[in-house]
Amino acid sequence: MSGYFVAVEGIEGSGKTTQLRLLAALLREEGNQIVTTKEPGGTPLANRIRAILLDPQEDGMDPLTELFLYVASRRQHVVEIIRPSLEGGAIVLCDRYVDATLAYQGFGRRLDLDRLRSLNDWATDSIHPDLTLIYDLPEAVGLARARRRNDSSAHLQGESRLEGEDMRFHRRVREGYLALAVAEPARYAVIDASGTVDEVFDLTRSVVMSRSIQLSGASRRGA
Repeated sequence: MSGYFVAVEGIEGSGKTTQLRLLAALLREEGNQIVTTKEPGGTPLANRIRAILLDPQEDGMDPLTELFLYVASRRQHVVEIIRPSLEGGAIVLCDRYVDATLAYQGFGRRLDLDRLRSLNDWATDSIHPDLTLIYDLPEAVGLARARRRNDSSAHLQGESRLEGEDMRFHRRVREGYLALAVAEPARYAVIDASGTVDEVFDLTRSVVMSRSIQLSGASRRGA
């Protein structure tokens, strides 16, 4: 594939969605063809699955049911959005992807990591990000941010199921993300998300620009 795939990851309240938006704007200004998307979601079918997954009324969902819903959403997302965009030469910026399953369902829910990797590879045709940015901060700080954000938004109040998990769950998720980064440093970059939006974006820009030789393979408008 001629495109370039960047995933942004992190615990609840890490600010990754804001950073993705800022990064997309920067890369567009430089003339890149950019596709932004998210998980769960990204397509009409996947968005309907997202509504189930994040509904706080579904607090009794079995971990395997949760897993299969995430993977079903991801499969449709890859088929409709991610693979065609990469084949068209775009830089794809995705808010969560396969590493979220490893962190949340693997480390958080304690499901078998090898099975999760095999299932993800099957669902995605082994399409993995070229670069995964992990926005890291203490889980208590992130969870407090997320709850304030959701309380202030009627829309997000309906997508707050994961914020209801206890602190031990969120600690395992954070530790899982960091373990993934340690195991594969060539693909991951951990970014300190505890600063202001501008401070975190300065770090983001530095990391992405350091990968400019790889980004240069992605197509530009009019090229």
